[in-house]
Amino acid sequence: MIDAKKLGLASGISFTILYVGCILLMLIVGKSGTTWFFNSLLHGLDVSTISRMNVPIMNTCIGLVFTFLLAYGMGYLMGTIYNRLSKV
Repeated sequence: MIDAKKLGLASGISFTILYVGCILLMLIVGKSGTTWFFNSLLHGLDVSTISRMNVPIMNTCIGLVFTFLLAYGMGYLMGTIYNRLSKV
C-alpha cells in the first residue's frame, strides 16, 4: 500500500522545486540562455516567440501555488489508483 497523501506531498514538493529551479534559470542565464535550454529540452521546438522574461511576481507566486496543488493532486490520485488496483 502507498500512502496517497505522502505521495501527493512528495510530488508537490518535487514539482515546486522544479518550478523554483526554472525561476532561477531565467534569472541567471537571461532570455537567450532560457530559450536555448527550453529549445534543447523540447527537441528543437522554438520557444523564443512565446517566452517572456518580465513575469509579475504575483503571477510567479500563483504559478508556484498552482504547481504544488496540481502535483499534489496528481500524486494523491496515483497513490489512490495504485492502492485500489492492488486490491484486485
